[in-house]
Amino acid sequence: MFTPARRRGAEILDDPTADAALSLRSLRDVALANRLFGGRRAVLHELRGLLRAYPTGRALTLLDVGTGLGDIPAAAAAMARRRGLTLHTVGMELAPHLARAAAPHCSSTLAGNAMRLPFADGSIDLITCSQVLHHFDGEEAAQLLRECTRVARTAVVVGDLRRSWLAVAGLWASSFALGFHPVSRHDGVLSVLRGYTKPELRQLVEQATGCRCTVHHRLGFRITAVWSGR
Repeated sequence: MFTPARRRGAEILDDPTADAALSLRSLRDVALANRLFGGRRAVLHELRGLLRAYPTGRALTLLDVGTGLGDIPAAAAAMARRRGLTLHTVGMELAPHLARAAAPHCSSTLAGNAMRLPFADGSIDLITCSQVLHHFDGEEAAQLLRECTRVARTAVVVGDLRRSWLAVAGLWASSFALGFHPVSRHDGVLSVLRGYTKPELRQLVEQATGCRCTVHHRLGFRITAVWSGR
């Protein structure tokens, strides 16, 4: 089945004036989809490999850009503990009410702009950015990647959607069975159509950052890119 052309439409919840309660409801749908269909698993797979490089007893920091409800930081911290590591997780969202919603699942949270991360160069060991990049195009997407690279001491992990008509059909059908809000369904389908192919993601990362990255397809029509921050 051929790959659809990448779309540029606006998602309803990309609007900063979107209703707060609706945003939180949609984030719950997103967290469920990521848990069931592989978004969280894809990022954790890459983190698992990175954590192996650290000796037992090491304390590390992780910043999750666009953390949603903080499900990835929570799972990453648990995985680190099983490996004898301490992971201080920071979840960042643009809106203060979303940052507060993630607080129970992160060591700390803050509201901030991904275009200007409020951290010094090389100050965070690991940066994760899951299901966020496709919300941006052109220079904004490049700036997001540059900021992640600037702040990362060790590595950046980006997880996103792999564009496919089959993925669109699967999300549309499953969204009814899972009880997704209509806004979540609309934005989810558009998110898939704004996703990436392997060559597209590699080119975007390498042109924006000047870093060589490793790109993998993951289960559930997910795609990951990993590169060294410094």
